Amino acid sequence: MYDFIRPILDVALLAFLLYKGYELLVKTQALQLVKGAGFLALVYGIAYLFRLTTLQWVLNILGPGLFIVVAIVFQPELRKLIMRLGQGEFFRPDTGPNIGQLEAVVTAAELLSQKRRGMLIVFPRKINIRNIIEMGTRLNAEISSSLIVAVYEFDGPLHDGAMIIQSGKIVAAGCLLPLSEQQDIRRSFGTRHRASLGMSEQSDAVVLIVSEETGAISIAFDSRLYYDLSTIEVSRKLRELLDRGSLKLGDREDADSPSINEGKGVLVER
Repeated sequence: MYDFIRPILDVALLAFLLYKGYELLVKTQALQLVKGAGFLALVYGIAYLFRLTTLQWVLNILGPGLFIVVAIVFQPELRKLIMRLGQGEFFRPDTGPNIGQLEAVVTAAELLSQKRRGMLIVFPRKINIRNIIEMGTRLNAEISSSLIVAVYEFDGPLHDGAMIIQSGKIVAAGCLLPLSEQQDIRRSFGTRHRASLGMSEQSDAVVLIVSEETGAISIAFDSRLYYDLSTIEVSRKLRELLDRGSLKLGDREDADSPSINEGKGVLVER
């Protein structure tokens, strides 16, 4: 009996780990590293198969140095990969607010946008951001537009930080987010936009931003910022991202829904 189950369990676990590893590589943009290593392995295989001694000699000399160069060039991607493994992305459930709670958040964003008051809200998905939450003030409050507006409408102690919404609750506010490492961000973007990009670079969280300067409402995730979206676009995309956890802006849209590319959205990416 066990001899029959053991190989099935062995193959199933290996397939699961390979799938989650590939998913993790895609999210950290480290897939480029795997493609480069695969190309070099293919070249070496061709050289070995056809006995191209000169090419083999060159590759054998350059091989150790290439590993060092790759480790230096892809250091940010490797660091993110290790961080995500350490944060337990494999087994953490993907939970998010319900539709009514999301609409309350979007309503608050619209009100703050009209008043030119900045807002920064983080929706964690699979990756644990406990270290970010612990840096802020714990609230564990019900989600309501009035509470969100009260936090961000005036220059209170929680105004400049990020609010974390997780498992249908406002978990914390006044949280400090890491700033983006990207060098090609528009100079007009302030600290909130840089912090939202930084958060999306180091986790799979979805970040909702309201600009204090322009009132523009934006979304950041997967190291990308989608700027100046309508409330309809924001509401629809938040539902999709937090319900399915992996759908990206620019994927297939419903026929009766406005396309993200038809508005004033500006894509900023690495």
